[in-house]
Amino acid sequence: MDKERLYDAFGELLYAVALADGMIQPEEINKIEQVLANHSWGREIEWSFNYEKNKNNDPKQVYEKALDTLKQHGPDPEYTFLIEILEEVARASDGIDESEDKVISDMQSSLKMHFIQQVEDMKL
Repeated sequence: MDKERLYDAFGELLYAVALADGMIQPEEINKIEQVLANHSWGREIEWSFNYEKNKNNDPKQVYEKALDTLKQHGPDPEYTFLIEILEEVARASDGIDESEDKVISDMQSSLKMHFIQQVEDMKL
């Protein structure tokens, strides 16, 4: 899987987190722009976020698609950056809401369980 698809998934997850509380706040959009301004793939991530937002896609379906992408891609050091930006965006408007926290924690535990299972499956 190429890096472009991975970073598209980052934008999709930003969309799912920003919309988790029912509305994308201006503070969240500002935070996305600010955090991604200096990232080498920032334009791609932001494009993906805006695509989902402009299409008004179902955040649950977008989340599932993005999560599948991360699982197919496998472990990546960039996931640390992903978690950081998801939390920063969630915090941007009145702190991290319970629904935003759930999206982030569900993603983390789902990935962790998936990768642990992959390692278990490889054991002889």
